[in-house]
Amino acid sequence: MDRRFLYAVLLAIGVLLITPKLFPPVPPPVTSADTAATVRGDSAKGAAPAAGAVVDGAKGVAGATGAAPAAGPAAGPAVAPAPAPVRVDTTTIVTPRVTWRFSSAGGALIGASLADFMVLPAHERHVELARAGVPLVSYRLLHGGDTVDLARVAFTADTAPAQTVAYHAALPAAAVALRYTFVADSYLVRVQGMVRGADTTPMRVVIAMPMGLASSEADTLDDHRSLAYVWKPPMDEAQSEPFSTIVKKGPIARAGPFEWVASKSKYFLLAVIAPDKPEFSGPVLFSSRLTPPRDPEAAKRAPAPPKVPAEATAELVVTPDAQGRFAFEVYAGPQQWRRLVALGHGLQDANPYGGFARGLIQPISRWVVAILLWMHDTFGISYGWVLIIFGVGVRLILWPLNQSAMRSSLRMQRIQPELQALQAKHKGSPEKMQAEYMKLLESHGMTPFSQFSGCLPMLIPMPVLFALFFVFRNTIEFRGVPFWWMSDLSLKDPYYILPIVMGLSMFLLSWVGLRNAPPNPQAKMMGYMMPGMMVVLFLGFPAGLNLYYGVQNLAALPQQWMIAQERAKQAPPRPAVPQKK
Repeated sequence: MDRRFLYAVLLAIGVLLITPKLFPPVPPPVTSADTAATVRGDSAKGAAPAAGAVVDGAKGVAGATGAAPAAGPAAGPAVAPAPAPVRVDTTTIVTPRVTWRFSSAGGALIGASLADFMVLPAHERHVELARAGVPLVSYRLLHGGDTVDLARVAFTADTAPAQTVAYHAALPAAAVALRYTFVADSYLVRVQGMVRGADTTPMRVVIAMPMGLASSEADTLDDHRSLAYVWKPPMDEAQSEPFSTIVKKGPIARAGPFEWVASKSKYFLLAVIAPDKPEFSGPVLFSSRLTPPRDPEAAKRAPAPPKVPAEATAELVVTPDAQGRFAFEVYAGPQQWRRLVALGHGLQDANPYGGFARGLIQPISRWVVAILLWMHDTFGISYGWVLIIFGVGVRLILWPLNQSAMRSSLRMQRIQPELQALQAKHKGSPEKMQAEYMKLLESHGMTPFSQFSGCLPMLIPMPVLFALFFVFRNTIEFRGVPFWWMSDLSLKDPYYILPIVMGLSMFLLSWVGLRNAPPNPQAKMMGYMMPGMMVVLFLGFPAGLNLYYGVQNLAALPQQWMIAQERAKQAPPRPAVPQKK
């Protein structure tokens, strides 16, 4: 069997095995309708008021939060008072980038509407990060063995300078103050807090954020699949845990310290960031609550629906300093690569790419994003044309390597008759066969590596291809970008035109590559099978990825044609067939 066929088969098997590892399937997520319905059910029992339910300056009455604090190392026994209704004021602060909303119930951040981003596909309203009834940032106090949920406490708004929101409250065990200061032209708000206990019992603050943000995407299923918590230890890479894993396995605790902890969707990020020094030293607990079992009588009347999480939270424990002070920053905005790089702390890696191949794919992803953004800004063209130019450019950069590898493959083809003769001559002497084989390679200016170099052109672009998959999955700059008949390059082609074009271009490339080559049924079969396999694999991939790969195939055709012509010139003349008299 021809060695090139074996290499092609191994490469195809490697692609089929590696792809599911890099892009693992995710269990069906909780739909926003299910989650919203569960939250409304809790609200009826006394949950915190819905975000945005009270306009700026208006007042209402809300009951105490009904959710029990999550179990784990961070939480002590819960206090079970009979709280009176809490009077709620909602304060709205409008900045150039974000409309922020705060509640006097616990001084919580309950909403963030982004002025520069619209809900897709209708573009009818601005993106809102908070889900109904779920605050973005809320607080609890750990005082000895007790837990005090500040959402049950009515805070008083202080008279504060412009672009600042401040709250304070007096509890039996402590006095609490919170101040939010907004950073101009940014999605960042700085938070300063003060906790002064009535006794010497140590107090800690639990900062809670939700699992997942409100979906604003055309493909809500893909958006829910991207829901995850992310955290970054100092001097280490960011780590993540998908929401589906937390729901399946239960609470997951991680020990500090941390530079930041975040809840993310596909394109947006809610991150709690520690000051430069010290980092958050306490633990963080990721947990979810399942809906309670249905009533047995109701279960008899209708099939029981699957259990869905009523809510999930990340709870980060912060220890105030000796004066009771603590501080952190909140980023509530898009995962724009340049903006996150400028913020520092490694926030640009809030999407850990590549699975087990992260060490290779993550750096390539950074370079790919930087190059694509630079091309878009420098040439002032759409991202569709950026991808076309990028695909041609990558092929041109690889031209010398491809040329060398293809000519090495030609030399291997030329020595096949001599190699077969050596194998027949030294069939019973492997040592002699190896020595003669090395002499044969040396006489043709080749090395043992030459037989593998023909696969390099296929292997080298693979990390870039995988990196582009992740780039299109989470790079917000491609969100909602139209090109030709496609309304969004980050989504699959609605008519499947590009996957088919990509497959046809791959078939044409294989057909040209087999011209003037020695007859090889196995290689011919692979040339027909691989394009079809790739079309099936790429049907659900982003349209931009299909565009890039199709352009790469078309840009490789001239070089493949030149090699085919060179192969035809160097082919040995066919022996003449004797004529019958």
